[in-house]
Formats: sequence, structure tokens, C-alpha cells
Amino acid sequence: LDDLRGEIKRFKPDLIVLPGNLGDPGNVQIVRDQLWNGTAVVGLADVEDPALRERLRTIGFTDVHTKPISADELYLAVRRVLDRKRLTEATGLIGQSEAIAEVLLKIEQIAPVSSTVIIEGESGTGKELVAQAIHKLSPRRGKPFIAVNAGALPETLIESELFGHEKGSFTGAAERRIGRFELADEGTLFLDEIGEIPPSTQVKLLRVLEERKLTRVGGTIPIQINVRVVAATNSPLREAVEAGRFRADLYYRLNVLSMYLPPLRARPEDIPLLVRRFIKEFSSQHDRQFHGIS
Repeated sequence: LDDLRGEIKRFKPDLIVLPGNLGDPGNVQIVRDQLWNGTAVVGLADVEDPALRERLRTIGFTDVHTKPISADELYLAVRRVLDRKRLTEATGLIGQSEAIAEVLLKIEQIAPVSSTVIIEGESGTGKELVAQAIHKLSPRRGKPFIAVNAGALPETLIESELFGHEKGSFTGAAERRIGRFELADEGTLFLDEIGEIPPSTQVKLLRVLEERKLTRVGGTIPIQINVRVVAATNSPLREAVEAGRFRADLYYRLNVLSMYLPPLRARPEDIPLLVRRFIKEFSSQHDRQFHGIS
């Protein structure tokens, strides 16, 4: 086992396939080592046992398949894992659960087009990270990614923040201000907590999305823009529409593409990977060596 672990450390493979006896302490130790090295491990179980499969994934196996399995099936399984790893590295989204796999697949499908997107999920699930990933994998990468938290802006300032204003357009407007839409031109605008935008601003936002033009507060000249909008909300936006707090026409304009981010409690198998990532970051920040956790 020590020789094998040494060879793995020496060659640093992208992926390891363990062909059986997956619960053996030596194999389990190899998997735990890889949680810190970042190498994916695929296991081939000797019998079909859903409970064992779940336990192995919790230990840290990236994927588990039951023997017998053909070479072609194994090849496809390995390709899926490596493609998922590539997406993880490109997006910064950490996880090997089916839920995260679905999110990564959706990002890959959504990124190349310019349609608006709504991302739903509880606070802390990584909605802005997903928006950044969509931008990074899109043809707009290299152009601006501008994030706005609509819930943190006072109602009196939100239109100025989004669309900009002209000098003297209101008390305190001492100079012209370029809004977030203009700053994001040719790139992506991320509107977080979209459900908090007041009704009066919703009307203007709808017009901008429809016409691809905006007029600064206090201005008269329409300005052409080319911006992809990705919106996010921590509560179902459809419920806000049904309650009359959010315009239905704006909802349908935004909800061309949509995705849901599951909370961590729904994907516990991702916890070891997140622990590894955080400890590596903190070890680097504090210049402390840390080689594992029980």
C-alpha cells in the first residue's frame, strides 16, 4: 500500500479506478489521500448495494459502479468524471454529487447563448459563483462582469445605480454617473435579489430588456446596450408574481433559462471536498502545513 501511495503521489494522476474490495482499509486510505490531492477516484463495487454505494460516496469516492462493467461503459464513466472535473476547475464550483453535476451540466448548456437566466436558491448556495461561471464559459468572457445586489440598494438610488444619471438630475447629482448596465456593456450583469426591485423600477428594467436601450435618470438620449442579464433570488420568484409583488411580464422576460441551486444539506457527499478546499486555502493564507483531517 505504501508503494502504491508513493507511485500515485509521484505521477499525480487525474483519476484513479479501484477495481474492487472498495471497503478495504487500504483502499479507503487511498481515497482519503486523494481528497487532499484533488484526484478523482472511481470505484467498481463487487455487488449492487445502494447503502454501500452511498457510504462510499460519503467517504470520498467520486463515482461507484457495480461489476460487471464493460470497457466502453467504464470509458464513458471516466470521461464524465473528467469532464465534470474540468468544469469544476473552470467554474470554481466544488462538488461531486449528482446535484452539482446537474448544475455544472446546465452551466455548460446555458453559457454559450445570450438569453437571460434566473438562478434560484437559498442564501449561501453560490448563486453569484454560478453567474460568474456562466460568464467565464460564455463568448462574453474577457468582457465586464458586473454584480449588483438589488436588495442592498435604497429604493431612491436603485434606478441611478442601474441606469446612471445626468448631472443635476436630482439633489446631490453633482456629476454624471454611468450605471451598471453601461458598465457591463458587451458583458454580463448579475442582478442579485431581483425580487427586491421596486415596482416602478421593474417597469423600466422590463423596457431596457425589451428594447436593449436605456435612458439615464434625468437624460433624454437613448443609449444602446448589449448586456446579458443573469438574475438571482433566494425565494421562488413565481410566488412573488402570484402575490402581486413582481411583474409577470418581467418575470417571463427574465425566466428564459432557469436553474436551481440545492443547499448543502441536500448534498452531504460534497462536504469532504469543501473541507479540503477551505483548509487548503486557510493553510496557504496563514503559511501553515496541514495534511489531513479525521
